[in-house]
Amino acid sequence: MAPIRRLAAIMFTDIVGYTALAQRDEASALKLLDRHNRLLRPIFPRFHGKEVKAIGDSFLVEFKSALDATNCAIEIQRLLDEDGVSAPEESRVRVRIGIHLGDVVHKGGDVFGDSVNIASRMEPLAEPGGICISAQVFDQVRNKISNSLEKLEPKVLKNVQLPMEIYRVVLPRTVREPPSRDSGPTRLAVLPFANISPDPKDEYFADGLTEEMITVLSQLKELRVIARTSVVPYKTTSKGVAQIGTELGVDAVLEGSVRKAGDELRITVQLIDVGTQEHAWANTFDRKLEKVFAVQAEIARQVAESLKVKFRPAEEVRLASRPPVRPDSYLAYLKGRSLMNRGGKEPTQAAKVQFELAISLDPNNAAAYADLAAATHLRGNWSSDVPQTELDETGRGLVARALELDPNLAEAHVSLGLFLWDAFEWDAAEREFKLALSLNPSYSLAHRWYAGLLADEGRPDEALVELTLAEGTDPLSIGNLVILARALRWLGRYDDALAKLQRIGELDSSGLDYHWSMAVYFGDRSDFDGCLRELNKFEESNRDPEKRLFLRAWYHAMAGEKDKARAYLGQLEALPRTVSNDHSLATIHALLGNLDECFRRLEKLIEDHLIEFQGWRLNPKLEHVRRDPRFQALLKKMNLA
Repeated sequence: MAPIRRLAAIMFTDIVGYTALAQRDEASALKLLDRHNRLLRPIFPRFHGKEVKAIGDSFLVEFKSALDATNCAIEIQRLLDEDGVSAPEESRVRVRIGIHLGDVVHKGGDVFGDSVNIASRMEPLAEPGGICISAQVFDQVRNKISNSLEKLEPKVLKNVQLPMEIYRVVLPRTVREPPSRDSGPTRLAVLPFANISPDPKDEYFADGLTEEMITVLSQLKELRVIARTSVVPYKTTSKGVAQIGTELGVDAVLEGSVRKAGDELRITVQLIDVGTQEHAWANTFDRKLEKVFAVQAEIARQVAESLKVKFRPAEEVRLASRPPVRPDSYLAYLKGRSLMNRGGKEPTQAAKVQFELAISLDPNNAAAYADLAAATHLRGNWSSDVPQTELDETGRGLVARALELDPNLAEAHVSLGLFLWDAFEWDAAEREFKLALSLNPSYSLAHRWYAGLLADEGRPDEALVELTLAEGTDPLSIGNLVILARALRWLGRYDDALAKLQRIGELDSSGLDYHWSMAVYFGDRSDFDGCLRELNKFEESNRDPEKRLFLRAWYHAMAGEKDKARAYLGQLEALPRTVSNDHSLATIHALLGNLDECFRRLEKLIEDHLIEFQGWRLNPKLEHVRRDPRFQALLKKMNLA
C-alpha cells in the first residue's frame, strides 16, 4: 500500500524522571510505567486520538484536530494532578506533553515526517506536568479553550532550520511544589553511594566515600549539605528524587555508585535537580585508589559548577592541598569511620583499633588522628577506669598532631573544642567551634555542640540559633530534635517544643527518645496523666534500671508525691556509680529540696570535669538551685563567674 499523506495533530508524552528512576530502581520504574499506561490510554479515544505507538515511557498519539489534541492534553494533566493528590510520591505520574500540527506520512501503521520530529523535540521544553504547543496549534485553538496561552522565547530545535514559536498552556495546577524555603545557600543531599564492588565487604568503602563527599562539599559556604544521619535512611528506599528532595528540603541530589577492585576504582555520579527531576550533570571516573582525594575534588568542582556555586579562593586552596594518604591507611580509616557511625561502646572501641592501624600505616594521616581523638573522648561515656582529664590530655595530643598535618581539618578543631570545653576553657573552646564552622558551615554536630557550650554560659538565645542551624543541615536527626525541643521548653516556648516532639513521633513513634521527651514535656506542663502515659510506654521497651528508676523518681517528685519519689531515689542510689547516674541523683535531690546532697554531687562532677551543665543553668524547674549562694561558687570553679 502506498504511503498516505495528510494533515494531523501529533502529540508526544514523556514521563518526568523515568530514566533516572530506571537506572536506580528498575522494579519501581516498571510499576510506574504500568500505572502511566493504565491512566493515559483510556483518555486518548475520548478525544478521537489514535495511539500510534509507545516508545519506552513515551506515547505518540495522532489527532485529526489540533483542538482535540490540546483538550486531550489538558485532561491528561488534570487527571494526573487529581490522581497525584492521594498517590504516594513514588507512584505519582508526571508527564511532559508537546503538540504540533502539520503534514504526516502514514506507512505500515506508523507515521513519519517533520511534524512528528518537531512534536518530539517540543515535548522536553514543557515543564513537569506541563504542555507546550506550536504556533500552528496556537492558531487553531486560541479563543477556543478556557486556558490561557503564554508565548515562550523562540526555540531552535534540533534538525529544524528556523526558530520555532512555542506556547505554554497555562494550567490551574500542574505540579505540587516542595515546601517553600527562605532564600539562602543552595541545599544539597548526597545520597548513600551504592556498592557494586565484587566483594560485598567493601560496603564500608561506599559508605565512607559518601561521607567524604558530604564533608568535601560542606566546605563550600554557598552550599548547605545535609548530614550523613539524615541521608542514611534513603540507602534502601524506593522513594523518588522529588519525595526525597521535599523531605530533606533540598534543591538537588547527588547520587552514585562505586566499584572497588583491588586498587582500581570506578565512581559513577549524577546530580539531579529536584524541581525538574532531570540530570544536571553526570560522569564516571576510573582512577587508582591513591587518587581518591583528587576524584573527590573534581566531583566537588563539577557539582559546584552545575549548581552555579562559586568556589572562594580559600576553599579552592583547601581542596587542592589535602595531604596525600597511603591507600591501606585510608581504607583502615574508612573502616573506623563506618564503625564509629554505629555508635555504642563496642563499635567505638573497634573503630579506635582501625584508627590506630591507619596511623601505624601512615603517620601523616591527619583524619585518623582527629577521629582517634574523638573516639578517645567518647571513652569517658562508658568507662570510669581512666579519668576524663587523662583521656582529654591524650586526646589533645592527638588533635595537635592532626592540626599540625592539616590545619584546615574541621573535625580536629571540633574535637579540640570539646577538650577545651571539658577543661572549662570557654573562650578557647568557642574559638575552635567557630573555626570549625567557618571551615564547614554544614557541620551539624559542631552546631549542636557549640549550642551546648553557649547554654552552659547562660546564652540560651544564641544556643537556640545554633540548634536551629543543626536541625537545618540534619533534619531527620532525632538527637537534634530532642535537644532543640528541650531548649524550647526551657525558654517557655511549649507550642514550638511540642511541634518538634511531634516531628520525632513522625520519624519514630515507638522510639525511646520520643516517649522520654514527651513524658518530660507533659511533666513540665503539670499534665501528670499524660506524663504517666508516656512513662509507661517508655518502660515497655526500655529495660535499663537506671533510666526507669530515674524517670519514676522524677515523675513522683514533679507530681509532689515525695515519699514515692524517695523510694525510687533509694533504689537509684543503690545502683553502681556512673556519670549519668550522678546527674540523675543530683536532679532528684534538687527536686526534693535536698540541696546539700545535690550540691555535693554537682561539686564531684565538676571536680571530675564530667558535668552536664545546661539544665542547671537554664531549666526553670531548677531555679531554686540557681538562687542558692553555692551555685555562684560552682560557677567560679567552672570559670563562669
